[in-house]
Amino acid sequence: MKHGFVKVAAVTPKIKVADPAHNAGEICEKLEEAYAAGAKIIVFPELCLTGYTCEDLFLQTALLEEALSRLSQIVEATRDKDALVAVGLPMERDGALYNVAAVLWNGRVLGFVPKANIPSYGEFYEGRHFSEGNAEPVPYIYEGQSVPFGTNILFTCQNLRELVISVEICEDLWVANPPCTSHALTGATVIANLSASNETVGKDEYRELLVKSASARMICGYVYSSAGEGESTQDLVFGGHNLIAENGTILAQAKRFQGTTVYGDIDVQRINHERRRVGAFGKNTRSNYTVVPFRLTLGETELARTFNCMPFVPGDEKKRRLRCEEILSIQSYGLKKRLEHTGLSTAVVGISGGLDSTLALLVTVRAFDLLGLDRGGIVSVTMPCFGTTDRTYENACRLARALGTTLEEIDIREAVTVHFRDIGQNPDNHDVTYENGQARERTQVLMDVANRVNGLVIGTGDMSELALGWATYNGDHMSMYGVNAGVPKTLVRHLVRYYSDNFGVGELSDILGDVLETPVSPELLPPVDGEIVQKTEDLVGPYELHDFFLYYMLRCGFPPAKIYRVARLAFKGQYGDETILKWLKTFYRRFFRQQFKRSCLPDGPKVGSVALSPRGDLRMPSDASESLWLGEAEKL
Repeated sequence: MKHGFVKVAAVTPKIKVADPAHNAGEICEKLEEAYAAGAKIIVFPELCLTGYTCEDLFLQTALLEEALSRLSQIVEATRDKDALVAVGLPMERDGALYNVAAVLWNGRVLGFVPKANIPSYGEFYEGRHFSEGNAEPVPYIYEGQSVPFGTNILFTCQNLRELVISVEICEDLWVANPPCTSHALTGATVIANLSASNETVGKDEYRELLVKSASARMICGYVYSSAGEGESTQDLVFGGHNLIAENGTILAQAKRFQGTTVYGDIDVQRINHERRRVGAFGKNTRSNYTVVPFRLTLGETELARTFNCMPFVPGDEKKRRLRCEEILSIQSYGLKKRLEHTGLSTAVVGISGGLDSTLALLVTVRAFDLLGLDRGGIVSVTMPCFGTTDRTYENACRLARALGTTLEEIDIREAVTVHFRDIGQNPDNHDVTYENGQARERTQVLMDVANRVNGLVIGTGDMSELALGWATYNGDHMSMYGVNAGVPKTLVRHLVRYYSDNFGVGELSDILGDVLETPVSPELLPPVDGEIVQKTEDLVGPYELHDFFLYYMLRCGFPPAKIYRVARLAFKGQYGDETILKWLKTFYRRFFRQQFKRSCLPDGPKVGSVALSPRGDLRMPSDASESLWLGEAEKL
C-alpha cells in the first residue's frame, strides 16, 4: 500500500445452492488464496453464502439461521488477516428480509450494508423476498455486538487516509441514481459491488461499460464481483464476470464462465489527486453516514499493473492513428480560427529540417486547406547559420517545395556575426550567448518577414521543450501562435509518421522519412565532418523519460519517489536505475527554474489532458522553489 497502491480482489467461489456450510468452506478457501496473493480488499458475490438463486427458500428460517451461523466461520477466517472482506448473505431485521453485504475485518463484522434497489422486472423477482435497504444506519446486534446496518457506511482506513470504502449490491449500480454517487461525493474512493448478474447476449459489454463509466464519473476505484458456477441454471446462467476499474480504466476482468479471481492495484492517492484537481468532491456532509475505522499494514504492494513508458502515445496502432488524426485536427482548426479572426491569408514558418518545424508546417498546410487558401501564402523560411548541416538544409527546402509553399532562404551568418561584434562576443567562444544569439536572430527575421508579408508567425516549439525550458527566451520561445505547444515530443514523431503514411506521396514521403531519422538538435553548434554534434537528448536527457516524468507529475500528481518507482517498472531493460534518477533530478531542476518562460507563452491549442499554458492548466509561480521535490529525489 506504499504510494497509495492497494491490491484488491474480486472473487467468485464455486457454490452450492442453499448450502451455507459448503459455501462458507469455499469462501474461506478463496480467502486464503487472496490473502496469499497480497489482496487488501476482497469482494465476494451477492448472496454467495446461500446462493443468489434460492428463490422461495429465502423465506425458510432454517436457511437464514444457517447462513448467519456460517457467517461466523468466515468472520473467524479474517482474524489476524490484513484485509477487508465483503461477503453476501440474506438477513432478517425487524420482520423484513434484506439482501446484505457483511463487511469483515480482523475477526469482526464492521457493518452490514443492505441492497438499496430491489429489481422485480424481466428475469428478476427479488421484490417477492427482499425489502429495500435503509440508507441511514441503525444498530444491529450480532453476537452481542452492535453493528451498523444501512447503506450509508464509510469504511475508512486510519493509516491510509485516501482509502475510504463503501459498498453497494448489483442492481444498485444499474439504476439512474446509484448509491455510490452519494458515497463518492461523501468521500468513498473505492466502491465494492457484490453482484449476481446473469449472462445474456451482449450483457457483458454493457456491464463493463457501466463499471468503467461509474469509476470515471465518480473518480474512484470499483471492484465488481459477480456470481458464477454453482448457481442454479433453472432459467439463468451466471458467468462470474468480475471487473476491477480505476477512473474509467479497466485494470482487470475475468473471462466469463471460468470462475476466475481477478486482482488489481488501485491507486487511491491518484484518485485523491484527480478529485482535488476537479474540485467537485468532499462537499457532502457525513451527517447521515456512519464512519467505521479499520487499519491495514502499509507494506509495499507488489505491483501487477503496468505503466506505459510512453503515456502520451497509445500502444494500440489503431488508437494511435485515431489519436494522431484528432490532434492534427485540433491543431489545424485552432490555427484556422486564428487566421480567420485576424483576417490574414499569409503565415510564416521557420523550417529547420527537424521534427517540430516539420509538424508545424504540416499543420499550417492543413489549416490553409481547410480555409481554401493558396498554399503559396505559407512562407517557409530556412535560415542557415553556423550549425546547419546539408542534410537538414536540403530536407527543409525540399519539404517546403513539396508542400507547395513559398520558400525563402535567409542566411543569417553575417547578421549574427555583426551582432556578436556589436556585443563583444568572441565567435570562437561557443557558449550560451553564441547559441542564443542565433536563435533570437532567427525569431527576429521571422517576425519581420511576417510584417513584410502581412502574415502570422507560427510557433514550432513543443510541450516537452516548454516543460524543460529548452527554448531561447524571446527566441524560438516566441511566436504569434504556437501550434505545437500542447504536443509532447514523444508524440511529435508519431504525428509526422502518421502524416507521411496517410498523406505523403512520392517525394514528400521520402522527405518525411528522412526527417524522422534525423537526430533532434537545435543546430546551434558547428557540425563536425558535416554531421550534427549537438544532440538535444545527450544534453537534457531522453525525451521519453522526461515526457513520462511530466505526465505522472502533472496528470497524476505523483511525488518523486512514486515516479521513480513506476519509471523503473516502465523502463526496465531500457534504462538503469541510476540513469532514471539522474534525469529525474534534471527534470525537476529545469521544470521549476524555467517556469518564467512558460508564464509568457504565446497562444496555442491544448490537445491533451496535460498542458502548460499559464492561462489554463498550469498557473504556477515563476519563482516557486524546487527544494521539496528535489530533496525527495535526492533521498532515493
